[in-house]
Amino acid sequence: MGKTVIVIGAGIAGIASAIRLAKQGHTVSVFEANSYPGGKLTELKLGGYRFDAGPSLFTLPQAVESLFELAGEDPADHFEYVKLEKTCNYFYPSGESLTAWSDNQRFAEELANKLGEPKEYTLNALKQSAFLYNNLAPLFMEKSLHKASTWLGSKAFSAYTKLHKFNFNKTMNEANNARFKNEKTAQLFNRYATYNGSDPYQTPATLNIIPHLEFGLGAYFPKKGMHDITMSLYQLAERLGVHFYFNSPAKTIVTHNGIAKGINTGMGFHKADRVVCNMDMVAAYKKLLKGESQPKKLLNQPKSSSALIFYWGIKKQFPQLDLHNIFFSADYKAEFDHIFKKKTVFDDPTVYINITSTHKADDAPEGCQNWFTMINVPHNEGQDWDGLIKEARANILTKLSKILGEDIEPLIEVEDLLDPRLIEQRTSSFGGALYGNSSNNKFAAFLRHPNFSKRIKHLYFCGGSVHPGGGIPLALASAKIMTDNFR
Repeated sequence: MGKTVIVIGAGIAGIASAIRLAKQGHTVSVFEANSYPGGKLTELKLGGYRFDAGPSLFTLPQAVESLFELAGEDPADHFEYVKLEKTCNYFYPSGESLTAWSDNQRFAEELANKLGEPKEYTLNALKQSAFLYNNLAPLFMEKSLHKASTWLGSKAFSAYTKLHKFNFNKTMNEANNARFKNEKTAQLFNRYATYNGSDPYQTPATLNIIPHLEFGLGAYFPKKGMHDITMSLYQLAERLGVHFYFNSPAKTIVTHNGIAKGINTGMGFHKADRVVCNMDMVAAYKKLLKGESQPKKLLNQPKSSSALIFYWGIKKQFPQLDLHNIFFSADYKAEFDHIFKKKTVFDDPTVYINITSTHKADDAPEGCQNWFTMINVPHNEGQDWDGLIKEARANILTKLSKILGEDIEPLIEVEDLLDPRLIEQRTSSFGGALYGNSSNNKFAAFLRHPNFSKRIKHLYFCGGSVHPGGGIPLALASAKIMTDNFR
């Protein structure tokens, strides 16, 4: 028999959860504090420029398509994307530049030609990444780690026989330094730690699973931009009868005798048989569940990095740049020490520029480009962000101007920014941490909140701050794991 379900938060995991629950026959209402759906996965318009405001890399498109298929619809009728031939352009401060091609052989040849990296070293690294994905993803990305059945199944027992090959006891950097001849190749592969807001010099080498998402399964671009992931799924949820209430933040999750009974908002009490929380886990306990027993060990885990993003409308086109571009720091170790140990911003940060107008021309005026310019920074702990932002902006412009051979600042036609304070304010992410807890120790995967409450019956969790983690694919996976265990 169908139940009444309230989902708190219209982030991508909340929308996906609503779709799945509606298809199970439940009556679903989503309450969202903002005036728009998508959480971090939204857009920004400045003059004649459009920017995807948050996540910019699209992998595992089947995680989106499966929601349309679940609803009996053809995904191609509602959501279109293309596979990228180039996954990223890389620029080093010493002058080298290279392209990460989606074709593994071509990528290995590129590293051999540009960095002198033996082809077999690169291909072996990609094979190891595929091995990790094929053996660990069925457990860590598709199942609840908090159910005994996960650890007693055939996939788990298969993984047990290969434990010695998973490199739990090495850091990502240690594994990559041992694997590659050139330290610049190791730096390129170390970058994948940032995909879940972690430090390659601390996070376990099992995180070398991440490159397989790009090089094994492919990187893609939605034809209408990343924001179309949000809008296409939001519209699907509406077609399935899901009700959305915007500008309606939850004030408390109401419980009685250890059972979730609904939520309070500014409009009063809303009763429900089940409550699903897509809010950041730390914020949820501190704001919505104040009177309940707190999972202090989980709440106090070290947090992931955050981001400082400048949205720049650039009145020129740079042909050497593509959709994804990385300008590396000369001292990667120092950069991560500043983020995770000193809790500040390094003066030579690695700069990421996403330019959707290279694939979607109407995102910028003719002859121009829309630069989503981002650096990794610590989450907010009360730093002098105004001062740090001013310094970072100057350092970024100096770095880009030097490498690109042109003064960038006069080319900026429009500008906006997003910092950890604003991320926290707009998305309730604790301290603006993009991925909840960091993965800077080998037990981090087990120290994420489960997709259900162990203390409060009928309360469930989804989103990037709970199992299996942050980023679009994992947030969508959290929705599936949660609904697979929904009772």
